[in-house]
Amino acid sequence: MTSSERQPENPALGGAGKHAWFSQDRLGMFIHWGLYALGARHEWLKNREELTDDHYQRYFDNFDPDLYDPKEWARRARLAGMKYVVVTTKHHEGFCLWDSKVTDYKAPNTPCGKDLLTLLVDAFRAEGLRIGFYYSLLDWHHPDFPIDVHHPLRNHPDAKALNAGRNIANYAAYMREQVCELLTGFGRIDIIWFDFSYPGREYRGLPGKGRADWESERLVDLVRELQPEIIVNNRLDLPPGNLPDVTTPEQYTPRVAPAIASQGVLWEACHTFSGSWGYHRDEDTWKSPEQIIQLLIDSVALGGNLLMNVGPTGRGTLDARAIGALEVYQSWMEVNGRSIYGAGPSGHPVPAGCRYTQRGNRLYLHVYNWPYRHIHIEGLADRIAYAQFLHDASEVHWLSHAKDVDSNIGVTVPEGMITLELPVRRPDVTVPVIEIVLKA
Repeated sequence: MTSSERQPENPALGGAGKHAWFSQDRLGMFIHWGLYALGARHEWLKNREELTDDHYQRYFDNFDPDLYDPKEWARRARLAGMKYVVVTTKHHEGFCLWDSKVTDYKAPNTPCGKDLLTLLVDAFRAEGLRIGFYYSLLDWHHPDFPIDVHHPLRNHPDAKALNAGRNIANYAAYMREQVCELLTGFGRIDIIWFDFSYPGREYRGLPGKGRADWESERLVDLVRELQPEIIVNNRLDLPPGNLPDVTTPEQYTPRVAPAIASQGVLWEACHTFSGSWGYHRDEDTWKSPEQIIQLLIDSVALGGNLLMNVGPTGRGTLDARAIGALEVYQSWMEVNGRSIYGAGPSGHPVPAGCRYTQRGNRLYLHVYNWPYRHIHIEGLADRIAYAQFLHDASEVHWLSHAKDVDSNIGVTVPEGMITLELPVRRPDVTVPVIEIVLKA
């Protein structure tokens, strides 16, 4: 069966069958790491600064991450509550972390002299995390990749002439060879994350690229043949009717759960702790603890996952800012993880300033805006068996509707509602969670 004939499982059911683990795990680590870590000023620096291969070669010649310890990365991911990892095996710059047989532009040929991907896969598997590979469809180093709107040479006066000898079919064959290496040389791979298509982005007569250039259907057929259980993302510009396994909104949280042709889809938001994916020494828009916890809750409340990115340094370390952000997840997930793992949307009306997730008869109220003493909840009258804060299992009382209430000092609870009674001071938790046990 070809990819175009294949009927995917219904993702609206929360990832049934072979992909059920995805909706159970909910939180993953994205890793963007490559030569751009030495530039330390954004992973697109070759594009942004329109650097030639000769200029960019300085990063290849000096790439030597002597402090690289993937066991430490994996340990911190596990402690942060992350259940899977997606790592950039090759980003747009074309540099490969593994010992690819079809290019010399790879980690073993730099001063570091070794395959970095094998070490990472082994380390994360040892910590119990599932493995995902990011693979860029763009390649600013490959001689057959035509110059286009995203290429560093797009404004070169001879850009069209430089394209004359480039053959995208040769590049598509190169990609298939590399994907074959990735999916046969590292054991079971749970996710392959292709990035990205832009067929309508013409620039100065240079066309964009999409499924015809990547030979996307042929590429997906190869992936399915080599790893039938794998999850494939949505950035290959596949034709209508060929639904991806997972949809990947980037750097925003959808207002409503994503859908294709009105059908719910398995989805995963991807975000950065700061404003860039690769290591950026001087970047200063790091998200607050509240923001990064709320990104996770917001995704799960709409039925999605969160893939949160770190960008290691050129020496192979996670800098203090990234470690601090991971520790925010660690502290919160240690006590609130059961509101996330295996949880999803709830059909109950959500109180203002809050989010719900639900798992079976457990309803989780995430309180974003701490009120003075009370939260009024619709639709749960006579349905609550018990309520408690999740971080310490301390009981939360509630008030039900009563006709005789002193209007000056009493709390009026309308019919059909309940009112939770909260402490005046917010618990010392980034986002407090109240676990509400519903009656059977």
